[in-house]
Amino acid sequence: MAPLADPWLFFDKIYCISIDKRLDRRTEAKKQFAAVGLRERVEFELVTKHPDNQEKGIFQSHMHCLHKGLQAGARHILIFEDDIFFQDFNAQSLLQANIFLQNLPAWNGFFLGGLSNKMTRTEEQSVVKIEYRCLAHAYALNRPFAEALVQEPWNGIPFDNLLRSHCQDFFALYPMIAFQGRASTDNQTIVLDKMRRFFGGLPFIQKTNETFQRHKQLIVSLHLLFLAALTLFIMISWAG
Repeated sequence: MAPLADPWLFFDKIYCISIDKRLDRRTEAKKQFAAVGLRERVEFELVTKHPDNQEKGIFQSHMHCLHKGLQAGARHILIFEDDIFFQDFNAQSLLQANIFLQNLPAWNGFFLGGLSNKMTRTEEQSVVKIEYRCLAHAYALNRPFAEALVQEPWNGIPFDNLLRSHCQDFFALYPMIAFQGRASTDNQTIVLDKMRRFFGGLPFIQKTNETFQRHKQLIVSLHLLFLAALTLFIMISWAG
């Protein structure tokens, strides 16, 4: 049997944004990348934490990576954040997703992890079309979309909100393989981080969101059936 092609070759440039003082995160991220065959491909972009506005710093870091990828002539730019970790990586699924994207007339974004408001099946079982909500820890942009996005100046809108405002022709790997949140976050307020951890942390929230969006119709139908059965039971009890 012929050896499986490297699914990461689809991405021409791969970056990982890392706060310069977070050596702990880079050390763990390198282990994560090595486990999925990415150790030699990822370029770490060290950034200094913004002194006044963390969201502005995040925005500038992502834009820097996109600019750098475009200047290098990349067609597909893949960006990670340094608290990344992988679960259930499947090279064949990612390879099939790459082929699917390659054959599309157009696509803008492809997410290996994140939260969505809607998820729709495609002809390829390892790819879903999504209405993106938030989280930008593992995503790829197609060159035409990246070229348009980097024209956007900072105007107080967080980077994932900017992505959401342009969420047309966004797709995701299914099931998603990239998660974040094991380490304390530099990207959000302390209160928001504590709330996320209270509800199970970002990995749990992402998995729950993915399951709900993929099976939303069935879940809603079962809830309606339960309510109908409960209503019928109450009516019969009152009648008796």
